[in-house]
Amino acid sequence: MLKRYKIINKKKLVCVILIDAIGFLFIRPFLFLRGKRRINKDRIKKILVVRLAYIGDVIMTLPVLRPIRDEFPRAKIYFLTGEKEAKIIEGNPYIDHIITYDAFWFYPAGIKETVRGYLNMVKRIKGEGFDMAIDFRGDIRNILFVLFASRAYYRISYGSGGGGYLLTYVIPFDKIKHKISYHLDILRSLDIKINEPMPEIHLSRAEEVFRNRIFGSNGIKDSDMVIGVHPGGRKLLKRWDPEGYINVLERLMKDFSAKIIITGSSEDEGVAGAILSRIDKNRAISLCGKTGLKELSSLIKGFRLFITGDSAPMHIASATGTPVVAIFGPSKSRETGPYGRFCRVVEKDFPCRFDCDEDVCKNRIHHGCMKAITPDDVYTAARELIEGSSN
Repeated sequence: MLKRYKIINKKKLVCVILIDAIGFLFIRPFLFLRGKRRINKDRIKKILVVRLAYIGDVIMTLPVLRPIRDEFPRAKIYFLTGEKEAKIIEGNPYIDHIITYDAFWFYPAGIKETVRGYLNMVKRIKGEGFDMAIDFRGDIRNILFVLFASRAYYRISYGSGGGGYLLTYVIPFDKIKHKISYHLDILRSLDIKINEPMPEIHLSRAEEVFRNRIFGSNGIKDSDMVIGVHPGGRKLLKRWDPEGYINVLERLMKDFSAKIIITGSSEDEGVAGAILSRIDKNRAISLCGKTGLKELSSLIKGFRLFITGDSAPMHIASATGTPVVAIFGPSKSRETGPYGRFCRVVEKDFPCRFDCDEDVCKNRIHHGCMKAITPDDVYTAARELIEGSSN
């Protein structure tokens, strides 16, 4: 029974099993009376795509949009996601409308704000009258509070995160795989043709001009080797030691005359400052807290190489075609690694990584999976990409 669930955290797993047991007893019988709904693609005029939280996860969902548009050229496609995450999909030609909602189960807020925000979201999605709603996370909270609440005629997702009894079509889950494949398998189960499964970030002319202005104002020419580095990250356990970045960047500046741009949020200014204080300031700048999400995407597109941990900017690099060295510790590269031709993952074989919840390190050597990664490991991967992309 437990094999059908894709949940690592044991407390969450127990909660989901209990909720599912109650649901099967008291809710499923009423839904069963309605019968199983076979999908009639001709009746689908409005589609709700649900990927609520985390920028990297939203980027890894983007490859589903073009196939859905190709399969349903006359349907209206709505994308439900968080306020912050919505920025990355602005200008996407495969979406007709973006609905923003910061889900309380991902982004806790005060009681009044939580209730008002949720009721407004439900009113909106119920009012649209969706024919099909797809949750690409496979999460019981998304299924219950969004898909089921939407009253969409077809409700589609995995049942591996719980809540399968609330769906009209449950996608079979077989094994751990990259999240892009995990998302695309939903479309494959619906007999939707998949071509060129790569995430796409669509940049405006203004965002391209922003990159050119930043480069020009810092004396960066088209012929320069510009290397971006993102030392921060949402979770502390995913961050590599700043000393490692310093060592690698010094060698890249020496061997390739590289110019360095450090990216991040305003919260990363401390680690960026620590790195800048130890390398040649005449050839390195920090833009932490100085770019919006699409502006950052435009910058990354202009880098010759990007070095980062498992982070949203790593996925941006994949989506913009920028060669990326990804440093992985507690997270699983086979699920969330960079996706593309010019990518290198640097990681060490620690068995505890595969059942790590990425919040608390339980290894006897704290942060051992990251501490084991050496500057030589990262520099070698960077050099391979620089030389390989040149050829």
